[in-house]
Amino acid sequence: MALTLKGSVNLTPPTITKAFPPKPQFLTPLPFTTTKHTPSVSSSSSSSVTDNANTSSGPSNWVPHSWKSKKARQLPDYPDPDEFRSVIQTLESFPPIVFAGEARKLEERLAQAAMGEAFLLQGGDCAESFKEFNGNNIRDTFRVLLQMGIALTYGAQIPVIKVSDKMDPTELVKLCEILNPHNKPGRLTIITRMGANNMRVKLPHLIRAVRQAGLLVTWVSDPMHGNTIKAPSGLKTRPFDAIRAELRAFFDVHEQEGSYPGGVHLEMTGQNVTECVGGSKTVTFDDLSSRYHTHCDPRLNASQSLELAFAIAERLRKKRLKSVNDFQRGQR
Repeated sequence: MALTLKGSVNLTPPTITKAFPPKPQFLTPLPFTTTKHTPSVSSSSSSSVTDNANTSSGPSNWVPHSWKSKKARQLPDYPDPDEFRSVIQTLESFPPIVFAGEARKLEERLAQAAMGEAFLLQGGDCAESFKEFNGNNIRDTFRVLLQMGIALTYGAQIPVIKVSDKMDPTELVKLCEILNPHNKPGRLTIITRMGANNMRVKLPHLIRAVRQAGLLVTWVSDPMHGNTIKAPSGLKTRPFDAIRAELRAFFDVHEQEGSYPGGVHLEMTGQNVTECVGGSKTVTFDDLSSRYHTHCDPRLNASQSLELAFAIAERLRKKRLKSVNDFQRGQR
């Protein structure tokens, strides 16, 4: 479950084992978790908290069709009920995309991220067209995810499992208690999307409120949505430097608060698009119109995604080395 402050095909490469000193409180060989992003529903108002609390059915009352008894606020309208039923019946005849065991394994991995023992890499399009859902695009996207995973593995020495500033701390705690009433590790992910400056001011208060309530969550940074601007041409874009600055602020705040940066959520593609400005292969405002293919929000291209992955990897590497040095000093 992802709780976004405003936001899976599961790939599991071989586990990388590494000799490590005995595990102290903050030191563990870390697995990586990567998911292909799917658009999500946002939760940010007090009224939605109340509605969810009043209409939520306990786990013992859940059945596959129990969602039909709930009020649908963000579902599309299907004008032809017969065609709708036909499509549903066809989908129900197919084998599941994700099996129950995979979902349980993902929950376990996210629990590790909540405890600082894993790092979530989540990437994909904001909106995907069925027309573009083909082998080449799928291959390109997963190729970049794998390349980013390798970079992060190098930086953190950990295996990879491919898998708004307006939020009030008290309301966040209420949301967490509603969505994860049993406080199960790995059940709840909080995705922060604020912009770099707001991240340094607002995130510490959210972290402290969640910690004081004794809640177990996985903190994930979405450095994309808080940094969307309009180019002189009128196209939406995102400056690469602003995205990187928000990620840096995310890591800085968690280091300051003694909490764990659990992962990163990116809107990206394996294609050589020109939708976000900046990066080492500089994309300018004038370049945007040449390969601006997004159906919704601007995405990082393959080069920008890898550049960001290396920046994250370097931060994780420094964190790992600091943990090792702290442990070794404690053994003297």
